[in-house]
Amino acid sequence: MNGCQITALVTAAANQLACSCSPEELALLAAICTQLGDTLVTLLAQRDLQEKVCPTPGRTV
Repeated sequence: MNGCQITALVTAAANQLACSCSPEELALLAAICTQLGDTLVTLLAQRDLQEKVCPTPGRTV
């Protein structure tokens, strides 16, 4: 999938959710998606740091 396809998919999903969920449900879904994104960034940053500091497999920071 290229960038244009991904943004189109996300936009379509957001529009569908906006049409079928209450404002309260949308707020909760938005908070969950934000937390998911933040957690994924944190995990990737930790993984990147671990690979730089401890390149030996099996070692952790």
